[in-house]
Order: sequence, then C-alpha cells, then structure tokens
Amino acid sequence: MTENQPFSQYRTKVQPGWIDCNGHMNVPYYVLAFDQATDSFFDHVGVDESYRQETNCSIFVAETHVNYLRELHEGAPLYVTTRLLDLNEKRVHLFHQMFHEDAGYLAASTDIIIVHVDLGRRRSVDWGEMPGKKLQQIHAAHGKLTWPDKAGRQIGIKSG
Repeated sequence: MTENQPFSQYRTKVQPGWIDCNGHMNVPYYVLAFDQATDSFFDHVGVDESYRQETNCSIFVAETHVNYLRELHEGAPLYVTTRLLDLNEKRVHLFHQMFHEDAGYLAASTDIIIVHVDLGRRRSVDWGEMPGKKLQQIHAAHGKLTWPDKAGRQIGIKSG
C-alpha cells in the first residue's frame, strides 16, 4: 500500500457455484468476496488469528451497503481494492471496490462499518496501540485520496 493507492491484496475467480439462474454472480458471493477482502485487509494490519488468540478480540461487521454495478460471469478473475475512509477508537469505515481483473471495469462496491469487539464480553472495545497505530497510518494515507463516488451513499427510490 502506498499513499496514492488503496490497499489491494485480495484476488479470486468467480466460482461455478456462485452463478445464479440469470447466468451471473449471485448476490451473496459479492458479499463473500468483500468479506474475504476485509479479512485480507485486517490480516495486513495485524488483526489476524494470532491477534484473536492473544487478545480475545476480533472484528464484527455492523453495517454494509453494496452497489451492484456490472455483471461478473463464471471464471472471471476479480480483485478488490480497500480504502479506509474513517476511523475512531472502536470502528472503521472501509470502502471496497471489486474489479474485473482482465477487462478492468468496476463490478461492485461496498461500504462496511467494522467494530472491534472483546469476544468474552461481546462488547466493542478500543483498538489499543496495536492495531490502532497501523490503522491511523493507513487512514492518514488514504485520507489524501479523492473520496470515492459511491461511498457513504444512502439507499432510496427518488419519487417522480
């Protein structure tokens, strides 16, 4: 990750079982890919299996909003970029964008609010020094990037 780029380590291909009756990737598999990209991002900042074992803390998704923009078909290679848009002592706001790796088009995006949780108490807790410091560094770097068009949108149907 550099200051002028979002984090990107998650890559996969659309699996045959991910295809629905319309011949394209079905809704839950977009969410699955975004969830795996979230895990990849948090592994990068140190919130991984060893962190969970040592601290008894983990992350929970509190809210998500997905934009389905273009179809993906069986076998399509895809990658997901991740931006850390906002951060406080217990939560982060991530924004993922899913791209068709060969064709280069944006297929979907999602906003995700993640909460840091003490698994014993099942309550939100501060990030603490680690991974808090790493998250702050990424937030500062990503804050220099242009705000994504689809980020932070509300859902609704416009009348008229």
